Amino acid sequence: MASSAMETCKSEDLHMQVDIEKNAKDIRSQWVLNAHEPPSPWRVVADSVSKTISHYKHKLSSLIDQPCTTLLLSVLQVVFPILASGRNYTATKFRKDLLAGLTIASLCIPQSIGYATLAHLDPQYGLYTSVVPPLIYAVMGTSREIAIGPVAVVSLLLSSMMEKLVDPATDPVGYTKLILLATLFAGIFQTSFGLLR
Repeated sequence: MASSAMETCKSEDLHMQVDIEKNAKDIRSQWVLNAHEPPSPWRVVADSVSKTISHYKHKLSSLIDQPCTTLLLSVLQVVFPILASGRNYTATKFRKDLLAGLTIASLCIPQSIGYATLAHLDPQYGLYTSVVPPLIYAVMGTSREIAIGPVAVVSLLLSSMMEKLVDPATDPVGYTKLILLATLFAGIFQTSFGLLR
């Protein structure tokens, strides 16, 4: 008698499980068939701009009631985050950062010269890209762990695209100007993306 009761319970549990799975499939299929329309690209851009403006308005409204020096310092800390993080900087951190910087420099200098060669540029351009961007990012960046500098894929991509427009063997000056123009536009786009969050 107990075994028949257990079999009946197992049978009922099996039927309930099948019903639950069937209902779940029905719900999922209705959800897929009646999915909402995705927002248009213009709606996505408008929402992004609206969020950015409200973010800056919120920051600005909290700063307006403060004295001019505090307001100026707050704006400078937004543009140059090193002013805020520099207060907690110690000699121990400096020693560790110096050691890390020297270690990375011993690797980056020959590597960046090689990347300039990949892009069919003079070696000094590789040195510029391995020294100047990290210095700018040290003052204006917010991440302590990010690596800034040239990479092989970008060097190869730039050279393969620009060689179609100007041959670096016949017109090295025009080729270099074209590469510098491309990097200028990349910097403009990255700056605007950062400002628009």
